[in-house]
Amino acid sequence: MNKLIKSNYKWEVLALLWIAYLLNQADRQVFNVVLPLIKADLDLSDVQIGSIATIFNLAYALLVPLAGYVGDIFSRKWIVTISIIFWSIATMFTGLSNGVLLLILTRSIATGGGEAFFGPANYSLLAQYHDKTRAFAMSIHQTAYYLGIILSGYIAGYIGEIWGWRSAFYLFGAIGVIHGIVLGFRLKDKKETVMDKKEIVKEKVRFAEGFGIVFRTPTALVLTLCFSGLIFVLTGYLTWMPTYLYENFQMSLSAAGFHSMFYTHLFAFVGILLAGRLSDFFAKKNPSFRMIMQGIGLLIAVPFILLMGKSVTLLVIYIGFAGFGFARAFFDANTYTVLYDVIPSKYHSSASGVMIMIGFAVGSFAPIILGYIKSVLGLSFGISSLAIIWLICGIGMMIAGKYFYLKDHNKKIQYEQQ
Repeated sequence: MNKLIKSNYKWEVLALLWIAYLLNQADRQVFNVVLPLIKADLDLSDVQIGSIATIFNLAYALLVPLAGYVGDIFSRKWIVTISIIFWSIATMFTGLSNGVLLLILTRSIATGGGEAFFGPANYSLLAQYHDKTRAFAMSIHQTAYYLGIILSGYIAGYIGEIWGWRSAFYLFGAIGVIHGIVLGFRLKDKKETVMDKKEIVKEKVRFAEGFGIVFRTPTALVLTLCFSGLIFVLTGYLTWMPTYLYENFQMSLSAAGFHSMFYTHLFAFVGILLAGRLSDFFAKKNPSFRMIMQGIGLLIAVPFILLMGKSVTLLVIYIGFAGFGFARAFFDANTYTVLYDVIPSKYHSSASGVMIMIGFAVGSFAPIILGYIKSVLGLSFGISSLAIIWLICGIGMMIAGKYFYLKDHNKKIQYEQQ
């Protein structure tokens, strides 16, 4: 009976972290959806709006390595719990902002900093409870990202139109605080075995080791660079696509928020469940299939990005959204599984922090770069140019999967057997 309860609890952990991740992504997208209202109300320029999103991602990126290190030495349960409560309170205070400075302090620095501590501990805790079901669990977990963005895309837009942009921040922040309290009561750290505890005492993780292990492992390094390309494109898309539909097709704010996110993330939802199953199945014969699958996904997405930016017909743009979402899911389903396949377990949280830091540091410049391109060449050109980044990253992932993955995977196994 106890074994059954323990076995079922790993799925409760998944459910708790799934909701937390949904709120995490919904919270991020609120700003992007009500962006036109904030811009008009506070009389901000495109570059100023882009800079707020850029500083958010930079604050997130700079604190993630520290978050990863903390996640390897302290309770991951309490890191996750305190993180969601902190960023949710900061989100509520964002609604009180009356200018660029307060938006940077509450939205960019406080909210971005609070969310930084969630990622590494969240993924590491989930990986602890799911071993043989890891890719499938990670895939289910990733669906929270898609659903969170879809829901916030419509709800934040609707609330913004009816009650104003500030109310959207109040609502999403309050819900996050409530779930943080639930996590405090229900979430548990996984107990280490006697051998695990001896290993922890024997070898404590040093801060710099997280950086070293990523840069010494070719597969992890290529994954990190291509993850940066992924985040750059996604950050640019998430920040500006609602505005693109709002301004170019005269949609209402709620319609623009919904349509800009729905098709992409609906098809990503379907794609990631398929990708997770395929990844686990084929990886039994050849683990490197996971990384090759990621590269294929990025390459397939390239023509759909061009459709998103170049078409003047909404139906064609929606097809671009759908193909873009479905293809990118094959990258998402394997990101942390690939990383953990080549990085020893003791460094999982630290390595995750390094990858997220570099990814979001690079990706942070997308909003301000596209904001500048928007004022000079138009947003259509800026969105279309994102295809070049995924073309390069897709080729890089294919090469790394073929030549580096198995070597690094075997080195990791040998290290953990010592």
